[in-house]
Amino acid sequence: MGVQCNAESGERVVKAAIEAFGRVDIVVNNAGILRDAAFHKMTDQQFLDVLNVHLHSTFKVSKAAWPYMLKQRYGRIVNTTSTSGIYGNFGQANYAAAKCGIIGFSRALALEGRKYNIKVNTVAPYAGTGLSRGALPDELFQGFKPQYLCPLVGLLCSENLIPEPSTGGLYEAGAGWVAETRWQRSGGVAFPANQSLTPEMVVQHWPSVTNFDDGRADHPREPADGTAKVMANLQETKNENPSKSDDSYLDKIAAEQNRTAPGTEFSWNEKDVVLYSKHHLPKKFALD
Repeated sequence: MGVQCNAESGERVVKAAIEAFGRVDIVVNNAGILRDAAFHKMTDQQFLDVLNVHLHSTFKVSKAAWPYMLKQRYGRIVNTTSTSGIYGNFGQANYAAAKCGIIGFSRALALEGRKYNIKVNTVAPYAGTGLSRGALPDELFQGFKPQYLCPLVGLLCSENLIPEPSTGGLYEAGAGWVAETRWQRSGGVAFPANQSLTPEMVVQHWPSVTNFDDGRADHPREPADGTAKVMANLQETKNENPSKSDDSYLDKIAAEQNRTAPGTEFSWNEKDVVLYSKHHLPKKFALD
């Protein structure tokens, strides 16, 4: 069974699956095109065409299948990214943007689908396809057969998935090699959060900011992992300088709200009234 349609016609694709099988358990988003160009020559249309086919179609098909997966409390989604989206590639600003967007999209869906037994993962393949034919030597092209990727995709789509964490993963695979890719973050530098920070202060500590080999680097996976060090620095600053990091600004706001204006006193005599009426009131109201 197949459906011939635009890659962004997610509703049509999923409708055909429901009509044929009564449910949808697996979605593999793999549509793609290339519109390579050096960035200074890249047109808006070249950029949007690639984003639409890669990123928007991934959204549309997943969006159409999502209600069915929520209702049945089961689903497997595998989205195809690229090493260009992970590492960048010359002449592929459009392609890299779309493929990197797919990684972020997949991680967000993995968080939302976790409690409904909907697993979402991303694969960056080294594969010889119609897109890369002619760009690779034939020997290398043959070594990158898509068949080398099928076992990984099949595993990520299976009912009995790999041990935890089994969702939100990013995997590179090709030519019989399979690996998981993860973010790594240096230990960084914690500057006092209640003092002004300048570029000069940051550059002074730049070697520590960029040091991954001092034993303090970590690999954040969850949103809470990403903010943990920032929140810890805020708390440490507050503990070390409670008088400088408390909520005294609230007292200042309250004091300003309760402030009363001293007012301005005015006085006038009969002459002032006559002059005002002559110059400012309509003639029929003016005093003689």
